[in-house]
Amino acid sequence: MSLKVAFQMDPIQSIDINADSTFRLAEEAQKRGHTLFYYNPENLRLENGNVLAFGYDLTVRRQIGDHFSLGKKHLMNLRDFDVVWLRQDPPFDMGYITYTHILDRLSGDVLVVNDPFWVRNYPEKLLVLEFPELTPPTLIARDLSALKEFKEKYKDIIIKPLYGNGGAGVFRLGMKDKNISSLHELFSSINREPLIAQQFLPDVSKGDKRVILVDGKPVGAINRVPAPGETRSNMHVGGRPEKVKLSQRDKEICDQIGPLLREKGQIFVGIDVIGNWLTEINVTSPTGIQELERFNKENIAEMIWKVIEGKVFM
Repeated sequence: MSLKVAFQMDPIQSIDINADSTFRLAEEAQKRGHTLFYYNPENLRLENGNVLAFGYDLTVRRQIGDHFSLGKKHLMNLRDFDVVWLRQDPPFDMGYITYTHILDRLSGDVLVVNDPFWVRNYPEKLLVLEFPELTPPTLIARDLSALKEFKEKYKDIIIKPLYGNGGAGVFRLGMKDKNISSLHELFSSINREPLIAQQFLPDVSKGDKRVILVDGKPVGAINRVPAPGETRSNMHVGGRPEKVKLSQRDKEICDQIGPLLREKGQIFVGIDVIGNWLTEINVTSPTGIQELERFNKENIAEMIWKVIEGKVFM
C-alpha cells in the first residue's frame, strides 16, 4: 500500500545526491510507490492545535543538477500523512527543540521518524551517558575549574560544543597544550551551554567507525579515517570513508543500546565508535546510508522502509 510521506529537511537544492541520506530515503520511498511532500523547518507551524506545513509535492531522481521536481507550494495538515521524517540537520538549538515540540502533537496519529520526543530528550552527546561502561571518561561542564581538573587528570583530551555537529568546534588539547582557558573564553562568548570533554582516544588515527542501526539492530558500518594532520574524522572536514566489518565489540555495544533505541522509536540511528569505545549516538539526522550501501552492496534504505511500513500497517 502507498504511504503519504512528508520530509522536514534543509533545502533540497543544495544536497549532494551521492552522499545525502535523506535523498536516499526519499528515493527508496518513491520506488516503493509512496508519495512525497517536502518542506523546510521554518515552514512548519502550529495553528489552533493543527500541525501545518507550507511545502511542495516532491519527485526525486538520481541526476546531478536535476535531482528533484516540486509542485506548487501549498499548505498541508501533517495529520493527513502516514509518515513524517524529521531530517533537518543540527545545530540542536532552541529552534530545533521547538520543532520537536510541534511534531510531538502528531503522536498517535502519524509516525514521526525518529520519535521527536526522544530526539529532544536524547541528543547524541547526552544519550551516550546512559552507558558509562561503554564510553571513554567524559565530563559535561561549563565551569572552567572543572574542565581544568579533567584536563589535569586525563592529560590529553578532546573538547567540543555539547550540541555541535559535523566536527565543528572540536579541539584536541594535548598534554602540553595550555589553551583550555582561551577555548573556554571563546565558547562562552558564543553561547551559554556547557562543553563536553572526553579523554583523547589515540585509536582515532585508525578511524572513527560509523555503525548504522535500524530499529535497534546493526546493519553495517563504515570507517571514517581522518585526513593527514587532522584529529576529526567527519567526512564534512575531509575524513575518508573505508569499508569495514562489524567487530565483536561493535556488536556488544549495539546489543546494549539497541533495546533502548527501539523502545524510544529511534528507527534510523548512527553510532560512533573509536577503538572499543562508544563516543556518540546520533539520532537527530544521522548519515552514512549511501556509503554503507556502496561498500556492502545492500539496500539499507529498503531495510528502514520495511520497518516503517511494518509499524504503519501493523
